[in-house]
Amino acid sequence: GILSIEQLISRVGVIGVTLMALLSGFGAVNCPYTYMSYFLRNVTDADILALERRLLQTMDMIVSKKKRIAVAHRTMFQRGEVHNKPTGFWGMIKSVTTSVPGSENLSLIQQEVDALEELSRQLFLETADLHATKERIEYSKTFQGKYFNFLGYFFSIYCVWKIFMATINIVFDRVGKTDPVTRGIEITVNYLGIQFDVKFWSQHISFILVGIIIVTSIRGLLITLTKFFYAISSSKSSNVIVLLLAQIMGMYFVSSVLLIRMSMPPEYRIIITEVLGEL
Repeated sequence: GILSIEQLISRVGVIGVTLMALLSGFGAVNCPYTYMSYFLRNVTDADILALERRLLQTMDMIVSKKKRIAVAHRTMFQRGEVHNKPTGFWGMIKSVTTSVPGSENLSLIQQEVDALEELSRQLFLETADLHATKERIEYSKTFQGKYFNFLGYFFSIYCVWKIFMATINIVFDRVGKTDPVTRGIEITVNYLGIQFDVKFWSQHISFILVGIIIVTSIRGLLITLTKFFYAISSSKSSNVIVLLLAQIMGMYFVSSVLLIRMSMPPEYRIIITEVLGEL
């Protein structure tokens, strides 16, 4: 029926799986780009110093032009041009056609100041980016940085393999019968000749893998949503945002349960299928 659990979960799962796909795609690109040394550009101290010097020169130019504007305003105030502005149509014509000797073109200087301030903002952002890249280079030389670099290569290959297998499964309408852990252990036993209990270890490793997937995926969701809500939240919209976050978390959790079945051994996969229905 329409009100059955299977129908409701299937509709919630469509939105949740779409959200998971978007976040997974973002994470699959952002994580290797952040941690792999292959994507780090070479930044030296000379590059940072040159950019900081340009930024300081731009700030000096802004200060000097603002000082000229302030001096011009003070001169106009002393001459009474601020409080005794000409009124009426002929007064406006006179103010446009006549100019005071030594006066500054304030509108042109203000436009130059605005352009320099925009340039200074861009230079500041680029300087901060160079400092962050420099810190990433230093971090990549540590043991933890090398570890994350290795994980970046490993999960990049894993991601390409998952895309390839998902495409084949969609084209040929296949459903996996074996979870990845059990399949990997079977390949290890058959080709490398390592002898150990496949059924015992596949259960424990699958349990650990599923736990890691749940924790990291929910953590990634919360971090991403927190950045998004910080950008759009206000005192008036806070309650609506909290409600939306609760709805998204519910859909995300249901979708995680639906998708995690493929990472579990078949005997445990059947239990979830009996609860949620044949989705």
